[in-house]
Amino acid sequence: MLFKQQALLRQKLFVLGSLALGSVLYLVARVGTLDRLQPVCPVERRLTPSEPQQIPLRTLQFKRGLLHELRKGNATKEQIRLHNLVQQLPRAIIIGVRKGGTRALLEMLNLHPAVVKASQEIHFFDNDQNYARGIDWYRGKMPFSFPHQITIEKSPAYFITEEVPERIFKMNSSIKLLIIVREPTTRAVSDYTQVLEGKERKNKTYHKFEKLAIDTNTCEVNTKYKAVRTSIYTKHLERWLKYFPVDQFHIVDGDRLITDPLPELQLVERFLNLPSRISQYNLYFNATRGFYCLRFNIVFNKCLAGSKGRIHPEVDPSVVMKLQKFFHPFNQKFYQITGRTFNWP
Repeated sequence: MLFKQQALLRQKLFVLGSLALGSVLYLVARVGTLDRLQPVCPVERRLTPSEPQQIPLRTLQFKRGLLHELRKGNATKEQIRLHNLVQQLPRAIIIGVRKGGTRALLEMLNLHPAVVKASQEIHFFDNDQNYARGIDWYRGKMPFSFPHQITIEKSPAYFITEEVPERIFKMNSSIKLLIIVREPTTRAVSDYTQVLEGKERKNKTYHKFEKLAIDTNTCEVNTKYKAVRTSIYTKHLERWLKYFPVDQFHIVDGDRLITDPLPELQLVERFLNLPSRISQYNLYFNATRGFYCLRFNIVFNKCLAGSKGRIHPEVDPSVVMKLQKFFHPFNQKFYQITGRTFNWP
């Protein structure tokens, strides 16, 4: 009888031990699965000692819907508090150049799960009335974001407005500044084309590009014409360099962003110290539109507004050559300052 009881006890202990071991193995397997399903990717960027060293990128990607609702004004105060959402001052600004591709660059950077964009041009630093409203007004114009995300805004007028460098410096002397440029003559014609289209919509007449770009009295390039003046990149950059070191600027090739955007975006990711997350999957060429569109996921795609990629008017080749010759020495100096060379005439 005693022998049978001991045998039964050993059998029960064996069963209990097996169950315990099975539970341990299940938990180990479960943890391993969770690790694979919820990776946390380190971000190589300057962090203050109080900031955690990791960004849950996948979590951010799945919560884009919440941020979208916030932009539409549909989220509640409770949702904002619950998800620890904040309105942050930008850590990077696309300061120009007008008609260089600033909107395309902003929308493409917004593919990155750690980036949040201000949808509208704020015009805080270049508009005296807005600037007088103060930094809290500016912050209130920023989108809600998670604490680890980087907010980016773009206002191309910043690049050419004299007061802006000092004003941005006073807000954040270590901010990162993005400048997207195109071949200067092409950019000037694009600038003209946008203004021309606006005039035509209002049934107003407008001078031909040649008459605006060339001084009829001297037959020289008219530097008083804003579209020409904006394309003298080095003149504007020199003003910025009085406040910021050159390593706080990143120059984006706007012409290449049109034809082959991914390498340019990867350079910007590196400059912003973000992990590389934008891939060829996120960019697809739309033959009908004639440029690249954006793929956020399997259900959400986005193309830029139809106003992008306007057809330029024909310009007298002799005027084009004169402008290219005029811009050439300024371009050479721009290459020297920035350390980036372009195949411009």
